[in-house]
Amino acid sequence: MATSVSNLMAGVAFAIAATLAWSLNFIAPYVTGAYSLYDLTAMRFLFAGVLGGAYLLLYPRQRRQLRLSQQWLAATLGAIGYLGYGSCIAAGVALGGPVLTPALIGTVPVLLAVIGNIQEQQMPWRKLVAPLALIAAGLWLVNLALWAQPVASSRSITLAILFSLSAIALWVAFCVLNKRAMARMADCTTAVWTGLMMTGAGVATLGVIPAIYWLGLFKLPVLGFGLDVALRLYGWALVIAVTSSITGAWAWNAATRRLPVALSGQLIALESLFATGLALIFSGRPPTVAEMAGLLVVLLGTSLGIHAASGAKRDR
Repeated sequence: MATSVSNLMAGVAFAIAATLAWSLNFIAPYVTGAYSLYDLTAMRFLFAGVLGGAYLLLYPRQRRQLRLSQQWLAATLGAIGYLGYGSCIAAGVALGGPVLTPALIGTVPVLLAVIGNIQEQQMPWRKLVAPLALIAAGLWLVNLALWAQPVASSRSITLAILFSLSAIALWVAFCVLNKRAMARMADCTTAVWTGLMMTGAGVATLGVIPAIYWLGLFKLPVLGFGLDVALRLYGWALVIAVTSSITGAWAWNAATRRLPVALSGQLIALESLFATGLALIFSGRPPTVAEMAGLLVVLLGTSLGIHAASGAKRDR
């Protein structure tokens, strides 16, 4: 019993580390410099693809333990959960500002918790009501100030909402499919599974670069590829690739093995909080009273969710 609860707490720690790492997805529009968001996104996932390929070289035996269909699935999930989700997040932030996309992504914890509990039924529904209600209320408070702020144009805000909703759909699909796939795998294949996802994201990036170039959205060919002009771009792309793609994916895969989807879905709320905090740092302002209250309410809801899940473990 103690092992089960300690396993749960380890899963919570891994999930917190993953959401903190993934929150760097939201700072992409602030660190591009003279280059475009497309330049940073492309370089980030190309770096991730190269690092993923290195993983595969380091773990050849573990890779052979996965069937070819599983390897293809991992690569596809990488394209969905890395390139697709990350690109939609970055576009949403660029078009809608620092808080709109985190606000909408804040619905993901509720969606995943409900979907997960429908599939697994590991927690009584009555124990989910209070945590989910607090998380929803806290996220609303955190983002309350956004809705009073002027936006650049109705077209920009509409596109930002569409990108944000696309990110939600891609992430929910990724989490559900990834959880189902990892339940059928040996623990020792987690690292190579992460490498396959990163490689898939890199290959998918190579596939879309010609279209982005044709649309004239790349500034690298115009501004230059040299370190004297693009070092900042490469540096941030590498930092986000390592932190979000490697640390985040590895930690989330480790959490996925230990947590029911109903709980891991709630913990994703922390990504929205971390993202809001980073946006405030890059904006150079302190949180408002509503934002601070929202942070505390979300943390309270998450704590209640962890308590409910640990109670469900002890009852078994």
